[in-house]
Amino acid sequence: MAFLKFNKHELVNLSYSLKREILCANKTGAYCNTSIVTCNTRRYHGLLGVPIDQFGGHKYVLLSSLDESLVVGGKQFNLGIHRYGDIYEPRGHKYIVDFNADPIPEIVYKVGGILFSKSILLVPGRDQVMVRYELLEAPSAVELQLKPFLAFRRIHDLTHQNAQARTDYREVRGGVAFCLYEGFPELHLQMNTAKASFKYAPYWYNGITYSDEYRRGFDCKEDLLVPGQFSVVMKEGESVIFSASVCEVAPRTMNRVFADGIAQAGEITSFHDQLVHCADLLKRDRGGRKQITAGYSWLYTGLLRETLRALPGLTLYANGDKQEFEDILDNLIADEQERLFHKTTQVEAPLTLPCALQSYIDFGADARKVWKKYGETVKGIIESYAPGCREEVTLHPNGLLWAQKDHTALSWMNAYINGNPVTERAGYQVETNAFWYNALSFAIDMERRFASPRSAFITKWTPVRDICGENFQPTFWIASGGYLADYVDNAGQNHDVRPNQLYALWVPYSPVDDEVTSSVLHVIDNELVTKRGIRTLSPRDVKYKGVYEGTQIERDLAYQQGCAWPFLLEPYIAVAFRIKGVSFFKRAEWLCEGFFKEDLGKHGVGAFSELYDGDPPHEPHGAISSALSTAALLSIDYMMDQYRED
Repeated sequence: MAFLKFNKHELVNLSYSLKREILCANKTGAYCNTSIVTCNTRRYHGLLGVPIDQFGGHKYVLLSSLDESLVVGGKQFNLGIHRYGDIYEPRGHKYIVDFNADPIPEIVYKVGGILFSKSILLVPGRDQVMVRYELLEAPSAVELQLKPFLAFRRIHDLTHQNAQARTDYREVRGGVAFCLYEGFPELHLQMNTAKASFKYAPYWYNGITYSDEYRRGFDCKEDLLVPGQFSVVMKEGESVIFSASVCEVAPRTMNRVFADGIAQAGEITSFHDQLVHCADLLKRDRGGRKQITAGYSWLYTGLLRETLRALPGLTLYANGDKQEFEDILDNLIADEQERLFHKTTQVEAPLTLPCALQSYIDFGADARKVWKKYGETVKGIIESYAPGCREEVTLHPNGLLWAQKDHTALSWMNAYINGNPVTERAGYQVETNAFWYNALSFAIDMERRFASPRSAFITKWTPVRDICGENFQPTFWIASGGYLADYVDNAGQNHDVRPNQLYALWVPYSPVDDEVTSSVLHVIDNELVTKRGIRTLSPRDVKYKGVYEGTQIERDLAYQQGCAWPFLLEPYIAVAFRIKGVSFFKRAEWLCEGFFKEDLGKHGVGAFSELYDGDPPHEPHGAISSALSTAALLSIDYMMDQYRED
């Protein structure tokens, strides 16, 4: 697709190209992530990162990078690129003339009369990356040399030269296998041609510097082991494949596996196809256990809040797969018993499970069957908020939930500076109580329909639901401003204009009336809506930080104090459609088109970013591929389908 290509001028400009990243991922949870010129700028970058089951499923970078050199007539041309301090060496990006990301990343180099390409494939269903090299044009034979840079460390860490690293190797078909440390799987480095040779010459490259980590004030230097060098002579028109895998593979099968991988990638012909493709990368199926990864490269898999909010979008609205929806939800419930039923710092997260089920039923699931399977889970969650059950949240006689734990953020706004939350929000949180009222109403309604109208659950919780509904609007409504308080504590209503009030309008059982809904929507329109998401704080507030840049402290101050988040567009657009109908269609289209027409070539190429600057021009930041952002855009696309013909 045209928006996933870059020209030579863009590629050789490092201030431009280093900000744009390749991302490949597969269902095993393996990933490949680097810049479009293959210079690693983050600690999370690597040609092969994999979850290691014996280390709790955490992700580890095994192969950091692979440097190519072309030797012609005794002259060597290095195509790799690394940063050491303030110096880039080698500077192989100067030879790049083309980049194409569809269907897999392909980089084309020109060295004199030589035209040379490499294509990177993360093999579907395997912890394996393959790189295919093609000598497209050459006046004579060319020697290709490959240097693998090994890391063998957790993605959040950095490694340094040490005496414990085992540099010995084992010969395998078409290559060698290394295992630097005890407990790791072997990394098999192989080529698909018998003409290739490996020269063992272990050497540490010290002081490799990651520019993004440096810019943020983090530790940014590490040492990587190059165990030796592969060499193969190529003629014009020939291709060879390099493979790095946790399992030995048969060299004779590499061409077929590579071709099959490209075929599985499929053709992307629309922006919807791109969304579905990204959704697929964010769903992990390792060992038959389906889960959602919150984002690449550093966000975790199987998180409660992120999974529940992204689940309908990544499954139902991506491919209509109801079984996948249930499989992921079943695994989440099994894994998150403690947070769902006992204690969590994500006080609202368990209460969003009914929202996911409501979306499932609206999509066409049989309500009776849904309640039969998940009713006890929903009722158990509600029971866990009864007085005395949870330390972090208390049910008050007014039917509202009071969340408080000193020096702890008990909501999704959970950035910390020096151990203290930026937005603690202790008290009655507006979104938590909206989810609470919705959960109570949903459970009582489903019990009446599919159990017994005289069940003990209905008898116990109907009065709580009723008094919660009576007190919600009087507690949170700020008549002078025409919006809802973000939270209410012992000092009274908090007047910060934030997006959390959206959920009081969005939940199917809303605790506010239509007049309040229209007023709140008007305030959000005027103060929080941007063309890249909803701001987390009004620009009129003195705490507002509109740009997510600088040190860790500066970025944490902006993270939920002004940054715009795409996932918040989903509830906003849903409410706007409900209030305004088809007349809102063009506005919804405008709010989404920039993600596709302007941003797919930024940040994560072909992916959807976690957050944006609150200030124009709204540059992308955070995880380069976000489950919440991708799911929200899929949900919005599904909503808009209902109005497209009109």
